[in-house]
Amino acid sequence: MKLVSWNVNGLRACVKKGFLDYFHEVDADIFCIQETKLQDGQINLELEGYHQYWNYAVKKGYSGTAVFTKVEPLSVRYGVGMDESENEGRILTLEFENFFLVNVYTPNSQRDLARIGFRLEWEDRILTHLQELDAVKPVILCGDLNVAHQEIDLRNPKSNVGNSGFTDEERGKMTTLLDVGFVDSYRHFNPEKEGAYTWWSYMAKVRERNIGWRIDYFIVSKTFCGRLKHADIHSEVMGSDHCPVVLELH
Repeated sequence: MKLVSWNVNGLRACVKKGFLDYFHEVDADIFCIQETKLQDGQINLELEGYHQYWNYAVKKGYSGTAVFTKVEPLSVRYGVGMDESENEGRILTLEFENFFLVNVYTPNSQRDLARIGFRLEWEDRILTHLQELDAVKPVILCGDLNVAHQEIDLRNPKSNVGNSGFTDEERGKMTTLLDVGFVDSYRHFNPEKEGAYTWWSYMAKVRERNIGWRIDYFIVSKTFCGRLKHADIHSEVMGSDHCPVVLELH
């Protein structure tokens, strides 16, 4: 089974930049996207063979998540009970026979950390959600988690200490998640690989010089590790300031 996650930074724009070519080429069983930036009825994707599930933000042109899956889920849940996050369409939980899939677009703490309080509340609520699911069956968490966990996960760690996405608080929440029974699938296979990034600023020549951050993940229940086959980053795929990340299962 192949799963793909991609922050498309506006699906309509990404479609004009080759999204569908990549979608069909990669032929994922489950394809998750974040930051769709659209409302119901603003796009019609004809994806033959896929069930489509969308969680739209109330605010137009903002946030939003979606999952396209060949296998019809047993159930779908929108949100996790936080009023503000519900309005922003940031989370979809799909139950399959052998696992739960949780697709998230984690709130950014913002450049001046104006939203870090909300961000940390979100982290606590998501952790509770994941643990509740994991008590029933294994969990696959994917999406733009808006944090570079370790120094190896961004090009310039020293100059970014304390910045949004690399604060001690945000990194600590990721550490807590991994400490309570979850695994970063990419680091499971590539524990010391440097230069592996999933997001780059739009500033001139930043991406071609690979000055990036790894903030897009597949995190899985530790009990699910036996099913992990391969994890990859498709950094060559353009169309967004993020690139797709891939997880293959036995």
